[in-house]
Amino acid sequence: MNRRGGGLLVAGTTSDAGKSVVTAGICRWLARKGVSVAPFKAQNMSLNSFVTREGAEIGRAQAMQAAAARIEPTALMNPVLLKPGSDRSSQVVLLGKPVGELSASRYHGGRQEELLGTVVACLEELRGTYDAVICEGAGSPAEINLRRTDIVNMGLARAARLPVVVVGDIDRGGVFASFFGTTALLGREDQSLVAGYLVNKFRGDVALLEPGLEMLRGLTGRRTFGVLPYAHGLGIDEEDGLRVSLRGAVRESVVAPPHGEDVLRVAVAAVPLMSNFTDVDALAAEPGVVVRFVDRPEELADADLVVLPGTRGTVRALEWLRERGIAAAVARRAAEGRPVLGVCGGFQMLGERIEDDVESRAGAVDGLGLLPVRVRFAPEKTLARPVGEALGERVEGYEIHHGVAEVTGGDEAFISDGRGRGLDGCRVGPVWGTHWHGSLESDGFRRAFLRRVAKDAGRRFVPAPDTSFGALREEQLDRLGDLIEEHADTDALLQLIEDGAPSGLPFVPPGMPGHSVPPGAP
Repeated sequence: MNRRGGGLLVAGTTSDAGKSVVTAGICRWLARKGVSVAPFKAQNMSLNSFVTREGAEIGRAQAMQAAAARIEPTALMNPVLLKPGSDRSSQVVLLGKPVGELSASRYHGGRQEELLGTVVACLEELRGTYDAVICEGAGSPAEINLRRTDIVNMGLARAARLPVVVVGDIDRGGVFASFFGTTALLGREDQSLVAGYLVNKFRGDVALLEPGLEMLRGLTGRRTFGVLPYAHGLGIDEEDGLRVSLRGAVRESVVAPPHGEDVLRVAVAAVPLMSNFTDVDALAAEPGVVVRFVDRPEELADADLVVLPGTRGTVRALEWLRERGIAAAVARRAAEGRPVLGVCGGFQMLGERIEDDVESRAGAVDGLGLLPVRVRFAPEKTLARPVGEALGERVEGYEIHHGVAEVTGGDEAFISDGRGRGLDGCRVGPVWGTHWHGSLESDGFRRAFLRRVAKDAGRRFVPAPDTSFGALREEQLDRLGDLIEEHADTDALLQLIEDGAPSGLPFVPPGMPGHSVPPGAP
């Protein structure tokens, strides 16, 4: 690139159109070209989060995009993170630290607008450090009911003078109408920054699509920067929900056959407000490990390992387990000596008692009673990137929780310092619990843990000796870079990043109705 501070906003016609994938792909493509690049998402709503080295909480998708850019993630890359706690309210995390709970109406009624200055300042700091910053939008830029207070789509683009590429998921159908309608619902100044489109998840012969792309250009005056094919098994970190149905496989990844004689079946309870369910990705990456999300007790019957994952609503999830009969099924498993793992909120649910005057404000609640643990919710959130040892192997993880666990017994700690002092969690027979997310990404520990699970489950499963989760993640990120490099007009994208939106882009009527954006506002 010729100068520092280039930028691009990747918007989408809908949620899950592929903005995260395209942003990561552009970051990896640029990084491979030797361009210093950083990702950015002004405002992210997600229950999947990550802790940076400085102890800041950000969306996990932005951490993945930073890995694609081959840099360390920081709070600047996701200054506002919203973590839903119910259908109507979210915890607001600002620059990596929680600042309170707000209803959607209060947030969009003024608080969001106040954050525009902070968001733009973070973006400008990144643009002063990197050659390029690739920004990801949220939802659709044509959400006209929210345009006045927008800080993540066209509000950000206007404030920072960013060119915009709109991604559409053709696999859903209606992509031409989506591109045209998205553009036509934007105001004149917003439209002046929309440079064109990027088709995602195309199956078939691109030649059959080209006449439609030419007609779209005639209607809007905007080009299409590429047609990305449908790619199976990308397995990137999710933001807003599960890639597949609750009864489907955790990922579309195609892995090798079992290394031993048996497969190992893992059932993950799909609790309400499930957070950081990416913890089980490392299990799904192992040859012979089959991971499913489940929501009925009978689906636990043939599982060799049951996982209670993290959640933003521990007490609510505990009630859900009991209402569904899953709690009783988990208790029976433990009594029969069959393995159970609880992570973060799942660990808390396995304990004897929960005192929550912070998250649910339910007060004292009985846990499942399978681990000798009492949990008290503290107002301050624990955010950390600890290192320890488990089953004789080094373990790295990250902590994101309000619950403070008092472990009063057990056979052993889940994680120790390597000198006999427990650092986190505990085990009683086949029941394990830890607050540490990401521990299963440590290859040696994951293999040792799976060997123990297989033994307790009576399975002749043997972990493959050479599975590297980090290497698999790098392969996936390279595949995203390949999608951009092989199927997008990279010269045109680079010019857009360097020079901004071309001048003279035509206005597509009718534009945004009413006067949702005051004159002079971003």
